[in-house]
Formats: sequence, structure tokens, C-alpha cells
Amino acid sequence: MKVLCVIPARYASTRLPGKPLKDIAGKPMICRVYDRASEAEKIAAAIVATDDERIYEAVRQHGGKAVMTRKDHPTGTDRLAEVAEKYPDVDLIINVQGDEPLIEPSLIDELAAAFEEDAALQMATVCTEIQDKEEQENPNNVKVVMDKNGYALYFSRSLMPYPRHAGTPVYKHIGIYAYKRDFLLRYAKMEETPLEHAESLEQLRALENGYRIKVIKTPYRFVGVDTEEDLAKVNEIFRQMANA
Repeated sequence: MKVLCVIPARYASTRLPGKPLKDIAGKPMICRVYDRASEAEKIAAAIVATDDERIYEAVRQHGGKAVMTRKDHPTGTDRLAEVAEKYPDVDLIINVQGDEPLIEPSLIDELAAAFEEDAALQMATVCTEIQDKEEQENPNNVKVVMDKNGYALYFSRSLMPYPRHAGTPVYKHIGIYAYKRDFLLRYAKMEETPLEHAESLEQLRALENGYRIKVIKTPYRFVGVDTEEDLAKVNEIFRQMANA
């Protein structure tokens, strides 16, 4: 099985303009993400997909692989599908967000392994347990509930499940996806669905069309970069890692 890790990166960001090129311990953030993803053992290659020449050049000067995509894609899935079309020999596409400089390479390998174990699997993602009440209730943190076999029942910005009884775990969805290439190309052409529109969550399109999404639990805690505060926090983590 040939696996390609694709890292979409747009220059525009409402809360942090030019986010992919923000400095993290001496390197642009997108290069930090690229380096971490490239450490995964099960991928044939990592590649940055961008619509901005500045990001493209930063990755190339870093010695990484990058590809230019159209600027008019309405969703990240559409951008991913454009890249997938360029690689017909690839079996599996793993999508790592360009604002996850602390992505764990072993988690990428774990996603790929799920498809080796189940040939019928079409799509998979990741979750981690959250215990902080404020974090659980934050609508920016997407929650997921799964069945006994680890397949998603639903994703929501609302708190799930309702805590009528104490002790039921709450899982935060981590926006890392793996798709069979052929499924990704079909998925990108599906029309927006009602629940997808209501929650503004693309993955609900797959569930509403009857597809199953495997959800892998991980103990890792990620610090995605959306604000200047996040950027400062990640820089401090990298400084600690360098001094360890």
C-alpha cells in the first residue's frame, strides 16, 4: 500500500494572517509540520499543498516537496482531492493540517496501519479524551462519539454525550484524516449535506451518505496554532524539546 501524506496550507487566516510562515524556533511553521510528518515510517512521501507562492518557496528552500493548487477551492477536502488526482499510483492519502507543528509521526503510522488491517476501510481519523469542563463545552473543540468497534456515530460542536451520569468520557476530534484515494475523489464530489451545513463539519457528509469513519484514540495532546498565544506556547515547547 502506497501512502502519501498531504499537508494543506493557505496563507490567509482570519485570526493569524500568514500563519504557515510564522516562525517556530527558527523555521517556518509549515516546515516544522513537514519535518514531523516526514518522520512517519509508513508514508512514501510528505507533500505540502498550497495556493500561495510564498509558502511553496519556503518549503522548497527548506528541501521539502510542495505542489501548487487552485485558489478557489471551497473546502480543504477539495484541495486534497486535487492533489490526489495528480498521484494515481497512491492507495492512501493522509491529511495532516498545516497548523499542527507537534504532530506525532507514530500517529500517522497508526492511521496507515488501520487500513492494512481492514481492507474495506475507507476513512479514518483521530480523537483524544478531554477532561477539562471548559474545554469540553468550547464549540471550537469538535466532539465525537463512537460505537463499540470504534466507528464514529456522530461529530458535533456541542457537548456529547450529555453528562446525565458522571464518569462518561468525552472525546475531542483531532482533525487528522486518512482516506482511500478512490473514496476521497468520490467524497469530494458529494453535495453538502444538512448536518454538515448545520455543524459546519465536513466529515458529517461521509456519515450522512452512509459511510463509516474509524476513529483511533490517542493519548497525545496537540497544540494547534490559531492565535499568537498558541504560537508562543508552541515555541516554548520546541525550546524545551531542544534543551531536553
